Amino acid sequence: MNPKISAPMLALLATLAACSGDDNKAAAAAAGAAPPPPEVDVVTVAVAGATVTTELPGRLQAVRTAQVRARVEGIVEKRLFVEGSDVAAGAPLFRLDARTYQSSRDAAKADLAVARTTLERYRPLLEIKAVSRQEFDLAEARVKQAEAALAKAELDLENANVAAPIAGRIGRAQVTEGALVGKGDATHMATIEQLDPIYANFTQSNADLLRLQQAVKAGKLKRSAQASVELILEDGSVYAQKGRLLFTDMAVDPGTGSIQLRAEFPNPQRLLLPGTFVRVRVPQAEMDQAIKLPQRAVITAPQGQSVMVVGADGKVTPVPIKTGAMAGTDWIIDDGLKGGEQVIVNGLQKVRPGAPVKALPWNPNVSAPAAPPPAAATPAATSGDKK
Repeated sequence: MNPKISAPMLALLATLAACSGDDNKAAAAAAGAAPPPPEVDVVTVAVAGATVTTELPGRLQAVRTAQVRARVEGIVEKRLFVEGSDVAAGAPLFRLDARTYQSSRDAAKADLAVARTTLERYRPLLEIKAVSRQEFDLAEARVKQAEAALAKAELDLENANVAAPIAGRIGRAQVTEGALVGKGDATHMATIEQLDPIYANFTQSNADLLRLQQAVKAGKLKRSAQASVELILEDGSVYAQKGRLLFTDMAVDPGTGSIQLRAEFPNPQRLLLPGTFVRVRVPQAEMDQAIKLPQRAVITAPQGQSVMVVGADGKVTPVPIKTGAMAGTDWIIDDGLKGGEQVIVNGLQKVRPGAPVKALPWNPNVSAPAAPPPAAATPAATSGDKK
């Protein structure tokens, strides 16, 4: 031991060494506890062909609608259907009090029998000229008149049982038992709508259609050969079965500047109901070289649109882009990406520009967990989006 170093000094040096060792251990522990980079789902940008689609607003309409009306006057005795059920064409729906029409038919049958008897009695008498030709012709005319009266009486009796004019789903009854119908007019008793298939009526701006035609003419786009269309329901889901475009109106509505279109969709389960607001996704053109991205990958802010790209170093960089038309549920990117970039689709709320992340391939068939984005996430993610 150095005789010049006193015992108190040795104690102080030992204390300092111990403190330094504790600090090093704490720093090492902190470094070992650092969280791993967050995992994000990415898509690798690729250039490929795409179908340009347009979503247009519209409403559903029954293929056929028939109002069930009383053709004869009478008192409703019974309703013979279940409201809201499917009925077949010709199925009985209401029964009216038919006693008056039965009596009229019986009287018409008796008149016809008398007229035929008279005609048959005159036939041999005409040969021996016991009756004139005029009397015989008059008897023959009375037979035809009686036959017409009987036919009308039988038709009135048949109409006392009100039948379905078409097959379809019948709504609520407009009359109840005991009601007098057909007095002066054909009373509306119920409505039947044929729901399978079903129409979707929608409109497209004529200006948009002209721009599309000009792009096709200029060679920027090719006209789409697809005839099938998709239906987007009110909740945003896509109807399982595709439809077909029936026609495009040849005239432009002068009030709205739009063109009427119609598509037909199968509806075997009767899930689609007339009057429902829908959007129809229509293929309108083809692109040979296009970049598509899921809508959830595009960030929209006051500064513009951008995406978050994972670089080769595993760090996040915001890239400004410009979107154009739609290709189904995807955006077509007009500017900002060239191909090969890894764009974040899920996990945007967990990243910051310049921060490292762990990129995983995105599986579109797996739903991302719902998580409300933090208030500061969007401004931070788009801070580098200024041009």
